[in-house]
Amino acid sequence: MGLLDDVMGNATPGGNIAKPLMIALGTLVLSKMMSGGAAAQKSDPTLVPEQGAGTPANADGGLLGGLEGMLNKLQTAGHGETVNSWVGSGQNKPIQPNQLGQALGPKAVSTAAQQAGMSEQQLLSQLAAALPGVVDKLTANGKIPTLQELASAFTQQQQK
Repeated sequence: MGLLDDVMGNATPGGNIAKPLMIALGTLVLSKMMSGGAAAQKSDPTLVPEQGAGTPANADGGLLGGLEGMLNKLQTAGHGETVNSWVGSGQNKPIQPNQLGQALGPKAVSTAAQQAGMSEQQLLSQLAAALPGVVDKLTANGKIPTLQELASAFTQQQQK
């Protein structure tokens, strides 16, 4: 069983994450794989945090610059204690859909909802329920996986 299999089977209340939600998560944290390559590199740069000199801001990092970028956005929006509970050991603190939407930003939410084929409210409700468990599983031992590790896990899952 791979990393994403474990996440999909055990991260959410009630079991598996639906494929549309996986598409939305991929859109938020992995652009190239989810959008077919070059098209993802032309995504709106205002959605992506800047990275080091010479590194494209969204180089496989989705709308939010990868999992780390998404977590940083949540921390910056005042949800640091919540995010730390997901990454650390112990019980995961919940996040409300409206808090999640405000932290991620309207452009990122709209784009992810379109990619997943669901309304923004549906997306935020499902993400708010799933994200604590997904991040908890993806950050085993308190380590945030690299973009390459995430891309590999998503690619393997998409091929099933």
